[in-house]
Amino acid sequence: MWETLVQIFPYAIALTIPLLITALGALYCERSGVVNIGLDGFMIIGSFSCALTIVSVEKFFPGSNLAVWLGLLVSLIVGGIFSLLHAFASINLSANQVISGTAINMMAGSLTLFLARNITGSGTIRVQGFTKFDMPVLSQIPIIGDLFFKNTYITTWVALIIILFTCYLLYKTRFGLRLRSCGENPHASDAAGINVYKMRYIGVIISGALGSLGGAIYLVTFAGEFNGTVGGFGFLALAALIFGQWRPLAILAATLFFGTAWTISNVSDVLPQLQAIPPVCLKIFPYVMTLIALVVFSKSSQAPKASGEPFSHSER
Repeated sequence: MWETLVQIFPYAIALTIPLLITALGALYCERSGVVNIGLDGFMIIGSFSCALTIVSVEKFFPGSNLAVWLGLLVSLIVGGIFSLLHAFASINLSANQVISGTAINMMAGSLTLFLARNITGSGTIRVQGFTKFDMPVLSQIPIIGDLFFKNTYITTWVALIIILFTCYLLYKTRFGLRLRSCGENPHASDAAGINVYKMRYIGVIISGALGSLGGAIYLVTFAGEFNGTVGGFGFLALAALIFGQWRPLAILAATLFFGTAWTISNVSDVLPQLQAIPPVCLKIFPYVMTLIALVVFSKSSQAPKASGEPFSHSER
């Protein structure tokens, strides 16, 4: 049993990280008062922009991780810019935020495939991403070392920094207080002199940037190629946001839960210990667990009170 856990846990962590980054992006957006169900689209945009950057840069720096790091940086920037579409529609035009997010999802897949075929001649872009490594010294720690510090990606530790920074920013800074107030009571925030439009724009841009980064990390650690989809990870990240009740550390636990469930589903064919379980049960396991989690936690939802509600400065 221990050997099985040691085998699958690094894969679970690798799947958890893009989910976590994307869900944290959605957290900023919804805490500001804007619903973002376009996470899948932002992940696709990030995966495409990262893949295109890598294949373009690695020609000049073969065998180096510089192209991968530049790909992650470009995905951040492109995702932030692309999110302006959702921000303008939701904030300035007071459009239905669910419809706007759906449009993002539909646009991202078709647009990136069109660009990929016209730029590279194929709808698939294969890349060489990060390789796994063992953390010096820490990997030798009994039990913990085998689970957390062996066969790990550098992006795991980048994600750890991001979640710690998010906890500090949202709950220990003036910016975090203002952002959260805009998602709870935007009119009171407006009366207090806070620019609600600005704060919501910032929330949406951070959401797009982190969602895109999540798609890029999915590409360079798990997928290895861009093909116009991220396997529904954006919707799974949205479920983790709800499951985690819009709190960073709870989102971490939720994404780890979903990442583990997805890993069990993917490795069931190669682990003898799981052969006794019908394959169809293991394949549907992550989806069933997602539905159960959403049903269980929907009644105790602690979503920001003004999330999804358009705001107008003239209203008092």
